[in-house]
Amino acid sequence: MSKFSVFLTFVLSLGLYVSQVFAQSSLEYAATVDEDRLSAAASEPEAWMSYGRTYDEQRYSTLTGINKDNIDQLSLSWFADMTTSRGQEATPIVVDNALYVTTSWSNVWAFDARSGELLWEFDPQVERTVGLKACCDVVNRGVAVWEGKVFVGALDGRLIALDSKTGELLWQTQTFDPERNYTITGAPRVIKGNVIIGNGGAEYGVRGYVTAYDAETGEQNWRFYTVPGDPSKPFEQPELFDVMTTWTGQWWLLGGGGTVWDAMAYDVELDLLYIGVGNGSPWNQSLRSPGGGDNLFLTSIVALDPDDGSYRWHYQTTPGETWDYTATQHIVVADLEIDGEERRVVMQAPKNGFFYVIDAATGQLISAENYVPVNWATHIDLDTGRPVENPAARYDVTGTPFIASPSALGGHNWYPMSFSQNTNLMYIPITENYMGYISDTEFTVNETGWNTGIDLAGGFGLVMASQGLPEQGTFLQAWDPVTQEEVWRVRHEVDNGPAGVLSTAAGLVFQGNRSGEFVAYDDMTGERIWSTFTQAGVMAAPSTFEVDGQQHIALLVGSPALPSEGPGAAAATTLASSNNSRLLVFKIGGTAELPRVPVESASDIDFDIPQTDAPNEVIAAGETAYTRTCAVCHGDAGISLRPDTYPDLRQSSRMISEQDWSAVVLEGELQEQGMISFANVLQDGEAEAIRAYIISRANTDADLR
Repeated sequence: MSKFSVFLTFVLSLGLYVSQVFAQSSLEYAATVDEDRLSAAASEPEAWMSYGRTYDEQRYSTLTGINKDNIDQLSLSWFADMTTSRGQEATPIVVDNALYVTTSWSNVWAFDARSGELLWEFDPQVERTVGLKACCDVVNRGVAVWEGKVFVGALDGRLIALDSKTGELLWQTQTFDPERNYTITGAPRVIKGNVIIGNGGAEYGVRGYVTAYDAETGEQNWRFYTVPGDPSKPFEQPELFDVMTTWTGQWWLLGGGGTVWDAMAYDVELDLLYIGVGNGSPWNQSLRSPGGGDNLFLTSIVALDPDDGSYRWHYQTTPGETWDYTATQHIVVADLEIDGEERRVVMQAPKNGFFYVIDAATGQLISAENYVPVNWATHIDLDTGRPVENPAARYDVTGTPFIASPSALGGHNWYPMSFSQNTNLMYIPITENYMGYISDTEFTVNETGWNTGIDLAGGFGLVMASQGLPEQGTFLQAWDPVTQEEVWRVRHEVDNGPAGVLSTAAGLVFQGNRSGEFVAYDDMTGERIWSTFTQAGVMAAPSTFEVDGQQHIALLVGSPALPSEGPGAAAATTLASSNNSRLLVFKIGGTAELPRVPVESASDIDFDIPQTDAPNEVIAAGETAYTRTCAVCHGDAGISLRPDTYPDLRQSSRMISEQDWSAVVLEGELQEQGMISFANVLQDGEAEAIRAYIISRANTDADLR
């Protein structure tokens, strides 16, 4: 070969190398996700491109780099402190070497997936007063990515598109009337260029719907309403004419409910979008629909055409629901062999305690069995598809209080479950619980607070006064969806709530817990084979990905309270947050370590609890007002189960002075910390009545000191 030929070969090789490097660098953090790539996500296990990894939401990975032979070497690769102290529920999204995650208050963070280097952060500047409309914390469950954009639904209803490389705001659109009591906490999905998002707010008197927006422009393409509106006005969809016949009274004046606040899945083969629909507004059916009826599409799985949002089929899990038994829990699509025939199915374990296997094409019920103890119904009739109810459970009809299992928290709530193709088992984060239901005989519409139609304080008292109730608990459950039987379960040491799940082809199931641990279990037996401490309670589900040929697992930690029991208990906080909110990324041979000595938190009571001379009727009024407006965060009967995030008011020095109390409760002195003013919520004198009630509780509960 001549010198010229050698030189020419060198130049061509150099040019090819440079072009390859340029191509790789141009794709860095580019989120080059489109319909083809998302539809084939199962064949790209190194990425985690959507909320459930694949459109079918199985949360199963074929990666085996982390396995039973080397899991003892799994350790922290890098971590990042989050700067919000509320609950953390997001699943990290990983694509094109970037990791995207959201925190509470709808903040978005982007990191280099290999090194943990912060690429950018976006704060949508949600007004803290919006937190008043969030029934269950100011959380966010994650982003969606599509063609160089990162989408997040903000708590205040804005759907926001960001540049995947820079975090620059590209567009935003308001998805609901900000004057109404709606919020967004769920992760959007992108299907065929449509960004699809629902909302929450059924406790606050709203009407549910799900909407699709153009991913390029933010313009609305279609909207599907889940319950009928005012029948004197034109209906938005033809099926609402029939749906209206399942309602009575003037439900539209109370909102109706049916918000689509979490679950969605897309079936690529059938080209169907499945959405999970929430509870009624108010919960108590005798108030929203006094003549009864199924109240469609409440508590239903609804199949829609993703192109135009048109209705295809529905299956209702709890007709005429009156217990807050939402069907917004995780929906999974899979192929199962049932009675010798392969069936394309939709699976869900909603709040009501039954596990459903449904034909994905038609909505026909295939099977349903209770996965936790249930007493509101005896079973599901497979011929009618309807539950066979316990008549006594209808407290709204009988007028007699009833302690129902499960409670409004559900046998399974929003925490994602995982279906393993390795075992054909579903791994479900479950709780066994109960709740007292008593109709609110003095119900009036609260424009700014909860509208359940339930006497929550009375129900709590009913449970406390009852004897012989079953033990409550939190578990990870392996469930066979074909035989509809439990295969194994693991009980968690702390019962403050479960966390989301991931399963892999290496025979592993990963889940965090409120004891401050991240644990790997054997998928066949439930044997605990690895764990590490997280210095924080865990609620979110992990994701897994591969960079530079090595598998990693990412987990966002931070629950409403620091772990207080068990081996992972944390008695201190970081400088960034009071609940140790962090993003943790693990790999085989990781060398990072969490800080050994976090900053101590001050929690000692160093003041004398005052006395109150308020009459009993004022203290009772304070208890009623507290239960209506404060208990959802600060705990029933004044007892906070999450004091690190929501202070136990019995231990607050603010109760000593009426002026100090009013500065927080009415004037919003701590608004930037999330405690907004309740001046527009409380009636005259109620703030002081609540203070009197808290002082009374603090003196009664002498052991709290």
